[in-house]
Amino acid sequence: MPAELEDPTEYQKIFHWAETQKDGSIPSFGTRKNDPYEYQSGFNNMFESEAVPGTIPKGQNSPRCVRFGLYAEQMTASAFVAPRHMNKKAWLYRARPAVAHQGFTPLPDNPDTESNFLPLNPRVHVSPTQLAWLPFDIPTDADGAHDFVSGLKTIAGSGDPTLREGLAVHTFLANKSMERRATVNSDGDYLIVPQEGALDVQTEFGRLYVQPGEICVVQRGQRFKVDVEGPTREIWGSNFELPELGPLGSNGLANARDFLHPVAHYEIEQAPWEIVYKLGGKFFNSKQNHSPFDVVAWHGNYVPYKYDLTKFVNVGSISVDHIDPSIFCVLTAKSRDPAAPLADFLIFSPRWDVASHTYRPPYYHRNAASELMGLIYGAYAGRSDEFQPGGVSFECGFVPHGVAYEEFKAASAAPPPEMRISEGAVAFMMESSRPFTVTEWAMKSDKLHEHDPRMWDDLVDNFSTHKEEVGRLLEEKGKGKGKGGK
Repeated sequence: MPAELEDPTEYQKIFHWAETQKDGSIPSFGTRKNDPYEYQSGFNNMFESEAVPGTIPKGQNSPRCVRFGLYAEQMTASAFVAPRHMNKKAWLYRARPAVAHQGFTPLPDNPDTESNFLPLNPRVHVSPTQLAWLPFDIPTDADGAHDFVSGLKTIAGSGDPTLREGLAVHTFLANKSMERRATVNSDGDYLIVPQEGALDVQTEFGRLYVQPGEICVVQRGQRFKVDVEGPTREIWGSNFELPELGPLGSNGLANARDFLHPVAHYEIEQAPWEIVYKLGGKFFNSKQNHSPFDVVAWHGNYVPYKYDLTKFVNVGSISVDHIDPSIFCVLTAKSRDPAAPLADFLIFSPRWDVASHTYRPPYYHRNAASELMGLIYGAYAGRSDEFQPGGVSFECGFVPHGVAYEEFKAASAAPPPEMRISEGAVAFMMESSRPFTVTEWAMKSDKLHEHDPRMWDDLVDNFSTHKEEVGRLLEEKGKGKGKGGK
């Protein structure tokens, strides 16, 4: 039986997962002690799992008769002729195939969700202003019951799912578990980031227990349901894989062996079930008289997974200056442009900062990427506005970033000490080469507030205080040119 946590924030207080291993004085373990499930480890591996031993056929995938009268069903997520390393598929052996349903019925549009982020859509907006949102309110009993599907609210995104390249960022505000109700996203992958309260995610492949400080990915076309333990928020993206490590070599950042995949867990139930399909941003309802989670065994490499962010291996400068934020990338989604990812999922977690003779806060910068940032827990330094757990901020490409003058002055006055930063905090960023548009729902939210540009009014022109010294240098340079100098 899993242990209960006396302190729900126990894992938020550790500097890194390595602290749980007690310097080797106890047997090592890979999951939090209150996690009730077993997992298989390794990113992008070929897996197999069977809840009843001897179920998976050996030497073939689709025999004339599967043991126990089960049905063989293949889920193919890539082109049939995709290169072997890109080919994604899974074979499921189940009590009834997914085709056993009663058809589809369109559901009313959810006015708080969006899928088309092209500027021609009047429900989305472009904005060069740095925007931020305080934590969105979680529904109360007076607001009614909201589960994962009905609690979905879109903040921003790019592209359109019918173009097969783009992404959307949502927040999900739920106060209710899904009861005999499952969902499937036919548009893309969900990357789910719990912020308050744990999620018990039941998938066709088995169960995932995902707590604040962990993430999970449920891929396109896979059925799942979400049980919430307390109110919950989340963010999603699409089509993720591990970033290349380049000069880092074999290890570092998010190591493949730390990604956990479920083991087979079946549910045989004769009862009315509802499946909500998301397709082209629209929602459809399908009814069936049995549980969609009746998979007794499966094998393949198209499998949902989870990852504990406290296991991320940070790297950084050990001499001077900052390394680009690509060193904080957990997962990346490629685009058609090999030099510009569709989306990077980055985290800023506890780590050492030892760079000497270096300006400690984020330097003033402009870059081409769209940046949408959120705080999972703790306090995040370096933000110029009120940034609370559950809050979100957004900057479009080439909008200037940087701190107010007082912070600049303090950071420039003395050499930074060797220090541990972001202790007890994890923030994330969804960074994309694509421009984002912001939804009507987000722009009209009473949680929206803009970065006040007056915070930079006090930035001092220090250069002008050196006018005489600069004048002498320029005069000397001019004299030097007269003597043949360059």
